Amino acid sequence: QVQLEETGGGLVQAGDSLRLSCAASGRTFHLYNMAWFRQAPGKEREFVAHIQWSGDVTSYAGSVKGRFTISKDIAKNTVYLQMNNLKTEDTAVYSCAARYSIVSPYNYWGQGTQVTVSS
Repeated sequence: QVQLEETGGGLVQAGDSLRLSCAASGRTFHLYNMAWFRQAPGKEREFVAHIQWSGDVTSYAGSVKGRFTISKDIAKNTVYLQMNNLKTEDTAVYSCAARYSIVSPYNYWGQGTQVTVSS
């Protein structure tokens, strides 16, 4: 199995940028992909972006496309989420997740990191 730890959250102003990191440890070699999700207070958790572990395919939620970029550094077993032009509605707890197969759910989750965007 794989263990995930997010870092990089914080309090920023609207229009600012922030980069989140998700360090993976354990059995990373056979991962299919990793993803970022977020959950705002009182709302359901929502998908933000994902990236293939052994390829370069990425996907984004419409609300972040063009502002957020997901990337990875295999040598460091780390996935990043670069967030630009942040909006107040981006305020949420951001969590990274991993899975070993495209047909399996995301079974592995980090503890989450808070991102707060003030106006």
